[in-house]
Amino acid sequence: MRTVSELLDAHQRDPTRLLQLLRDVQAASGQWLPPRVLTEVANGLGLPRAHVEGVAGFYAFLHLEPVGRFRVLVSDNITDVFAGSHDTLRAFSERLHVEPGHVRTDGVVSLDRTSCTGLCDQPPAILVNGRAISRVVGERLDAVVACIEAGTPVDRWPEALLHVDEGIRQRGPVLSSRLAPGAALRRVLEQGHDARTKTLEAARLRGRGGAGFPVVTKWETCRTAPGDSVVVCNADEGEPGTFKDRVLLATCADLVVEGMTVAAHCTQATTGFIYLRGEYTFLEGHLRGVLERRRREGLLGQGILGERGFDFDIDLHLGAGAYVCGEETALIESLEGKRGVPRHRPPFPVTNGYLGRPTIVNNVETYADVAVVFANGVEAWSALGTEKSTGSKLLSVAGDVERPGVYEVPWGVTLRDVLALAGGVDARAVQVSGPSGELVAPFEFDRRLCFEDLACAGAIAVFGPRRDLLEVALNFARFFAHESCGFCTPCRVGTHVAARSLSKLQQGRGSSVELTELETLAHLLRDTSHCGLGVMAPNAYRHWLRKFPEDVRRRLSASFEPSFDVEAALMNGRHEGARR
Repeated sequence: MRTVSELLDAHQRDPTRLLQLLRDVQAASGQWLPPRVLTEVANGLGLPRAHVEGVAGFYAFLHLEPVGRFRVLVSDNITDVFAGSHDTLRAFSERLHVEPGHVRTDGVVSLDRTSCTGLCDQPPAILVNGRAISRVVGERLDAVVACIEAGTPVDRWPEALLHVDEGIRQRGPVLSSRLAPGAALRRVLEQGHDARTKTLEAARLRGRGGAGFPVVTKWETCRTAPGDSVVVCNADEGEPGTFKDRVLLATCADLVVEGMTVAAHCTQATTGFIYLRGEYTFLEGHLRGVLERRRREGLLGQGILGERGFDFDIDLHLGAGAYVCGEETALIESLEGKRGVPRHRPPFPVTNGYLGRPTIVNNVETYADVAVVFANGVEAWSALGTEKSTGSKLLSVAGDVERPGVYEVPWGVTLRDVLALAGGVDARAVQVSGPSGELVAPFEFDRRLCFEDLACAGAIAVFGPRRDLLEVALNFARFFAHESCGFCTPCRVGTHVAARSLSKLQQGRGSSVELTELETLAHLLRDTSHCGLGVMAPNAYRHWLRKFPEDVRRRLSASFEPSFDVEAALMNGRHEGARR
């Protein structure tokens, strides 16, 4: 076991690597970060101790208080809940003799809930010491309990227990690609700058992260900005219901790295990062292996493919459980060793990003698409999709369907087409693009998935005819309340107020007052939140209120009941005073 001093040296005592260092120090310190360790890290990096503790306290997978040697986290994402995750949590509590939110008296195990683990196609899922485990019911749950009670380190658990299925249901030009490493790069090197730009323009490729910003515009702005450019891959897909990037990284990592290297050549970047979400640490070894192999093959490092001056390498950074780091400026803050609090914009990352340098941030799927476009040609790519949404789109389909998994479809297919593919034709509603997206009712199922109609970042959660959509909205509202970074008051407080109002409706104690409060709150969050998390948080309930009015009416109480009973609170105080 390495000491803190040895780990500081391993990270070159570089303050920008604080998050990576804290992850390693915690693993060496028994799953938490004691005060003396934080002090030693701060002194070793020349940072204020308050800064180090502030960073450690920001991330859900870093702990300032003792946790169990085995930390079991059960996903409470809504598709896991509908698949029985509450029963899984109760079973662990009974079998391991520990209450949720607590550490067992012997310190061996702690139990709690967590947000989406990225295994929504294989629920109910859990994390044990950060390792994702799928389908934890029956014999698989028994096996987890047995391994914990035996004290077996997680990396020595049976391979079958740790295995995660690929989950590919339909392939398109990306998932079926047999591109030889370096093929796209060689095509790029054959072209001049103008030709490369024309290729991107002709492909009309737009970012796959949800906003759909044109790739060529972002890259050209970055290339012409003063300073040494940086290429970042946002692999922090924390949106509940999304898992396509997990599949891409597991099966097509070469495509992703190839696309990043193409981006580096187009923007003259020398530095690259893959920011991998903390729930996907089981992919770390695989990805490091791909990067090292490409270095040996001359596809990363100095003089790529023998071209003088084409120098570019990629570092893998691991997240630590912060949904907000999916926002590009929060991700950059995290890369710099800080709390993942989104920045004010402008300036934008393309001109002032990582350490003030021009930085492009695209997601995993976008870089894979880039490699396919340059290797196979614009014509093949543009033949798929629509005028403004060319090519294919990877969809993570989960919930009440017969065949959950990843589907690669041409842009422009209808939601009804997707439901037919996955076996969810009796759906009562579909959540598109996760909690920050849109709840779609059956009368809208003929809408097309494309930037011109129903833009989709990749998540498709299907809810069958017996599902309670208020439970869905409440689950999402609680997710946003939990994941708010706390920087701005509207989001920090407003998300909790929304969850409280929805909870009253669920309990049958809500009236039209709650509906008015929720609508007012939606406007407040959209108009005054610091970043997109707060702006999009009301989507968790707005679409339910507007598209399912009969549901809403059935939930209303005839009379208003305040959330806080002043008289009851005063009465309790009086009784307490009388006892003293």
